Amino acid sequence: MLIVLFNLAVFLLLMVLLGKLSRRGQSLSRQVLTGLLFGVTAGFVMQTLYDANTIARTLEWVNVVGGGYVRLLQMIVIPLVLVSILGAVSRLHNATSLGKISILTLGVLLFTTAISALVGVFVTHSFGLNAADLVQGARELARAEQLEAQVASVANLSVPQLLVSFIPRNPFADMTGASPTAIIGVVVFAVFLGLATLSLLKDEPELGRRVIGGIEALQALVMRLVRLVMKLTPYGVMALITKVIAGSNLQDVISLGGFLLASYLAIAIMFAVHGLLLTFVGVNAKRFFSKVWPVLAFAFTSRSSAATIPLNVQAQTRKLGVPESIANFSASFGATIGQNGCAGIYPAMLAVMIAPTMGIDVLDPLWLATLVGVITLASFGVAGVGGGATFAALIVLPIMGMPVALAALLISIEPLIDMARTALNVNGAMTAGTISSKLLGQTDEAIFNQDDEADTAVPAAG
Repeated sequence: MLIVLFNLAVFLLLMVLLGKLSRRGQSLSRQVLTGLLFGVTAGFVMQTLYDANTIARTLEWVNVVGGGYVRLLQMIVIPLVLVSILGAVSRLHNATSLGKISILTLGVLLFTTAISALVGVFVTHSFGLNAADLVQGARELARAEQLEAQVASVANLSVPQLLVSFIPRNPFADMTGASPTAIIGVVVFAVFLGLATLSLLKDEPELGRRVIGGIEALQALVMRLVRLVMKLTPYGVMALITKVIAGSNLQDVISLGGFLLASYLAIAIMFAVHGLLLTFVGVNAKRFFSKVWPVLAFAFTSRSSAATIPLNVQAQTRKLGVPESIANFSASFGATIGQNGCAGIYPAMLAVMIAPTMGIDVLDPLWLATLVGVITLASFGVAGVGGGATFAALIVLPIMGMPVALAALLISIEPLIDMARTALNVNGAMTAGTISSKLLGQTDEAIFNQDDEADTAVPAAG
């Protein structure tokens, strides 16, 4: 117990040091980087010095900070999405603009998902990974049984049924996050409320202006709440990465090193693809990545695209010059549709590993086209939380006539890969927003070209 208390005292000391950086006026980006470094160091020291029981008892308390911060972000996701989409739509001049934003954003998300599936196929094939080479232990067998039990409920959802599920039957239930597509349900509800506001403004201008005034007041209040939670980002990142590093099993990482390496290579290639797409539409990719890396760092440590929505929106609007309407659509849609890492790369890699055991040629054009098409369509509604990749695999593999047990064999290194996949998912959403904004001619170039050194610890609300 004394060792645990000592570890917690050191952790609290590191938090105090982070707090001093904030009081000295250092930018939020630098605070996040410092928190990340503190967390990696603390996690590595714990992994080196202590046994599993001591580490587990220490991390239980460390997770009060990390898990608590993630819960605070989850607390503000739904209010932020609701008021931001409502405010953005109510300020549009007509519904045509809304249609263009939606089509472009979804188009980029689905296009990059299709590319990510192809990248997953060819990287896995190049590494020669095969499901037959993996070893099953008691833990993996238990997980396989759980996955088999889930397949029935997931596989029964057809793509049309999934699309219908986006339309909220009870928007207040969706606001509780009761389903994987809850965020999309809130977006749809907010869009209709916004369109109703526009209609009211046209028919009864005085009443419409009062409603818009109320929406703006509510949005200012929610943004103030977002600012308060954002102040805690460096502490949350430090706690989360401490938990990841200290809780990792080096032996498991080594035994499944081929799949881990192939996964990170595929993810790195997709980051490069995002950069190429940005460059193609005239966006400076180097500047883009320098501005969004704190958001990616949090996505990496939290493993939650949904929890990253507030930071995603903030980065797009205050650093990339993307208008709020586009930023909120891309961040919200990107958390449940077209996730390049979880819904694109991961199921493609599993399918390619299973295919040789079933006598399937993975380079057969028809099979390849079918796989990419299924993955792209199945990327609708994948929950933006830890475990979303498994959900995607449970949809794709049965459709392709493949068993799902392979996903259970990778359970020991799943968190390490899921961190990078989540960062890619979030980057895909920000890329979609930035490209859509650029193509629509709505990017504020002055904000995009602004020097990040001017970034203060907490962005101003707006």
